[in-house]
Amino acid sequence: MSAVVHDAAARSPHASTGPRGARGRAGMGLTVAVLLVAFNLRLAITSLGALLDRLGDAGVSPATQGILTSLPVLCFAAVGATAMVVTRKVGVDRGLEGALGLLTVGLVLRILDGAPALVAGTAVATAGIALANVLIPAIVKEHFPERVGLMTGAYTAILSLGSASGAAASVPIADAAGSWRAGLGVWAVFAVAAALAWAPYCRRHDPARSAVRGAAMWRNPTAWAVTVLFGTQSLYAYVMMSWLPSLYADAGFSDATAGVLLAISITLGVPFFFLAPSVAARLRHQGHLVLLLTVLTAAGWAGLWLAPHAGAWVWAALLGAGGAVFPVTLSFFAMRTTSTADTASLSTMAQSVGYALAAGGPLLVGILHHSSGGWALPCALLVGLGVVQASAGYLAGRPVKIGEPRS
Repeated sequence: MSAVVHDAAARSPHASTGPRGARGRAGMGLTVAVLLVAFNLRLAITSLGALLDRLGDAGVSPATQGILTSLPVLCFAAVGATAMVVTRKVGVDRGLEGALGLLTVGLVLRILDGAPALVAGTAVATAGIALANVLIPAIVKEHFPERVGLMTGAYTAILSLGSASGAAASVPIADAAGSWRAGLGVWAVFAVAAALAWAPYCRRHDPARSAVRGAAMWRNPTAWAVTVLFGTQSLYAYVMMSWLPSLYADAGFSDATAGVLLAISITLGVPFFFLAPSVAARLRHQGHLVLLLTVLTAAGWAGLWLAPHAGAWVWAALLGAGGAVFPVTLSFFAMRTTSTADTASLSTMAQSVGYALAAGGPLLVGILHHSSGGWALPCALLVGLGVVQASAGYLAGRPVKIGEPRS
């Protein structure tokens, strides 16, 4: 197997020493810092989705709204593809600090006057999130090698709570302040807090820790199965974050209630986000778990298709639970690889290509909604996507290691 990363964590002043090895134990401060970073990784998106109708009332055109809903996923794909090039120069830990800096700048920029600032700020903020998305799985692999499932569940659960906070609180904050800008800009405070918490862990650059596998990853069928799975679950997630409040508003709910329903969907998924990676780590074949969670997601979109108002709370709960495919997929980055370098390489591949596959999802749903005058056609498409996700999940869930010779 090529390109194995040296055990830099054993040399780190931030790792503990002992019989299990330095990499097996990470300090409480490091854990808190990772979780605080995770809290910020969807706030910029769900806060925007919750205020999308307000932006329309403020004069932001439907075309610009469509760009805003698709821009995060496009940035995730583009920046994700270059993330390891950047971190090879500055290091993984410093790369994460830079990502938090971009996020903070973007959150401030997008509340300046005019639609161009809104679009530019969203692009910068989501570029920062994209870089952090790629780096976090590699950081977990390095610092928490014996607790990958537990830590992946913990940070994705906190990520989900952050998503819910953005969805639920943005409209009330905007109402209290009398401006949508307050509902978007307040979240910069949390990005600054995460940057301060992570700052002590920005080590000097170690080239060995930034090395990645080359083209071999791109030729591996398991890597491609993980990539397609990441793409389908991303499409589901960003369609939900972008359009679910509008769907509920069209079903007769107020803007505030629609935002709360999105927040409830995300919040109810938190225990599933926390438990699913640990369950996956105990299974020999994780494809069955992906299938179960995909059935829940498809059932939620089917319910929104057939009875969006009557069963609103049930469909929100099903979508939240089914979204636990996300942390399971993230755990595959470490479970299907044998080194931190390979984890980073698979994370880069899956997130850049996966987000590119998902990028057109919110825009396509918006086009179908506006052209058909309803939500039946978009919901039917999302139900059918479950077949693709379950198939990719079965292949990705096979008990194999990428690059490891078969016996």
